[in-house]
Amino acid sequence: MPFLTISHISKAFDATPVLHDIGLAVARGEILCLLGPSGCGKTTLLRIIAGLERPDAGQILLEGEDITPVPSHKRDFGLMFQDYVLFPHMTVGENIAFGLKMHGWDKEQAAARVQALLALVDMTGYQERPVYELSGGQQQRVALARSLAPNPRLLMLDEPLGALDRTLRDQLLVELRSILQQLGQTAIYVTHDQVEAFAVADRVVLMRAGRIEQVGTPEALYLRPATPFAARFLGMHNILSGSVISLTPPVLETPVGRLHAAELPAGLRVGDAVQLVIRPEGARVATADATGPNHLTLPLAARSFRGAHTLVQLAAPQGLSLTFELPGPGFDIRPGQRAHLTIGPEAVVVFGEHEEEKIKRTDMGRSAPNWRDN
Repeated sequence: MPFLTISHISKAFDATPVLHDIGLAVARGEILCLLGPSGCGKTTLLRIIAGLERPDAGQILLEGEDITPVPSHKRDFGLMFQDYVLFPHMTVGENIAFGLKMHGWDKEQAAARVQALLALVDMTGYQERPVYELSGGQQQRVALARSLAPNPRLLMLDEPLGALDRTLRDQLLVELRSILQQLGQTAIYVTHDQVEAFAVADRVVLMRAGRIEQVGTPEALYLRPATPFAARFLGMHNILSGSVISLTPPVLETPVGRLHAAELPAGLRVGDAVQLVIRPEGARVATADATGPNHLTLPLAARSFRGAHTLVQLAAPQGLSLTFELPGPGFDIRPGQRAHLTIGPEAVVVFGEHEEEKIKRTDMGRSAPNWRDN
């Protein structure tokens, strides 16, 4: 039995649909990330799980028990938000102990728990420090410790690192995942940033327009995006139209020439029109005399050295452009010159029927949503 089951959840605000028949299962100890753009419904779904919003339809089951009507304060869930909501008139230790007092812990137990959590979040010795003297990263650690203090059955985090700069965010992501894994804490993490989602989650739920677009491990989502929307949201912009000219091996005719793919979606036939994406890390520099499928010879439009890789943009036919990340700094072609690249078949992902087109048909005639979600 799943630890948490989200069954057929739907929600609308002022007759505007925000969630459409959402179904998910979360395993005990799993870190699940709700990922998607602003307005996709992820925060509304989190608030329904927390008991802060009531769904219009559906159920939330915790270990098989329907908790949909249970008030938020009786669910024994922990919440952590972007602004931390620390009490400025309290010390670090008092902030962490606040929830323990609400749960009736005695002083000795609470003091021991506070010390253990301070050590866990690398804040030993800060117990008497006023929270307003802390840096943003330190406040984030205190907020996490306070959320974890009462041993919540489920920890929910809504954009918890959004106020931090990228360098500090990257550091804390590693620490956050390590802490949650060490505790075996079941958690649901909400973000619009795919880098955060990939770094912290065991499994990612990609959402769009109140629906689930794709669910899988971070590796599965990146390597095999299910739709053009998923590919674009995950940072892939080399999306082309084409047609199937061979099933074995899988070969596609595209505006940039013939491309071999590692596999095709089930049900495709020779002659079918498709869309495909070439992942940005899928290219390697080739020699000028290289020929055959998966070899591109295109003018270089721009290049940008990024340290571990060089970002190159190629001008393609039909006004298209392709962007690739080439390893290292050794790419010496200049804008205006022709670049020779070879594409790995495993980096060519072909899409089947496009779910976004089905969504457009389903929603046809509805007014543009005025989302209340972040």
